[in-house]
Amino acid sequence: MVNPVHLRTLLEVTRRGSFAAAALQLGYTASAVSQQMSALERAAGVKLFERSARSVQPTEAAVVMSRHAAKVLTDIDALLAATSSTYESTHEELRVGIFPSLATYALPRLLRTPAWRDLGLNLKVFVAEPAQTIHGLRTGGELDIALVYQVGQGGLAWPHTVSRQWIGDDNFRVVLPQSWGIRSGSEVSASQLAEMPWIMHHPGTADATVIERLFASCSLHPRVAAYCDDFNASLELAAAGVGAALVPELALQRGTSGVVVLDVPEIRLARSIFALLLNEKQNVQVDLFMDQLSGILRGLSIAPKHQ
Repeated sequence: MVNPVHLRTLLEVTRRGSFAAAALQLGYTASAVSQQMSALERAAGVKLFERSARSVQPTEAAVVMSRHAAKVLTDIDALLAATSSTYESTHEELRVGIFPSLATYALPRLLRTPAWRDLGLNLKVFVAEPAQTIHGLRTGGELDIALVYQVGQGGLAWPHTVSRQWIGDDNFRVVLPQSWGIRSGSEVSASQLAEMPWIMHHPGTADATVIERLFASCSLHPRVAAYCDDFNASLELAAAGVGAALVPELALQRGTSGVVVLDVPEIRLARSIFALLLNEKQNVQVDLFMDQLSGILRGLSIAPKHQ
């Protein structure tokens, strides 16, 4: 199915002549625009752009699709306006539960984009850990949607009355104290980290269990220097030289100094981010909101932050 958000992006690219110009207008990154256009090409089954190192040129198929896209989007906007007018009292507010790092580094970027303003949604935001926001989705709860994460397959349970939609993945990176003298970009194996002190999650937590199994699979049995479930605290402790830590990319967006971020091939782990939504709350506006948030996540750099 063709995504309406991708059609709107196509219009901007054909109007402005480049991915970069369209990204500037829409509040995306050029990379996110490129990914959206690739997804649209796959969905439509046609080539829309001739790409070169310096420019992108729309094909005839892109020009034709743009003409139809303008009408489709006009119809969608009219539908949303009619829906908003008819159901103003029940649809003007979306109550969203969201975990802290997504609320800190992704949601504000979305709220500053023109694409968000066009949706006409009024968010009421509750920032909390996944277990708390899932509780708010239950019958008579205070939430319509919970944006949560899951590491591995366990640790979370949700009511049967909600649907689940994947939003993106948040990859973990190995963080070392800069004072240890290992340079950014160095090739480091898990065995080289075996004797170093580590900052770990508290034993018995769902995240700790997954990480312990991952470490054991590559014969890494760390010497624990600290137990910490807060990634910001883990970063500060690592910067102070306490030990190495495994930290997701969202938490690295603030660019903490005093640490080196590495990609260790044997230590590959991601937390899956998805939306839990009450079935009766699903509509076009909410679907577009989740797609826009997914686009913001894709636009965030996945490269290690070198200090």
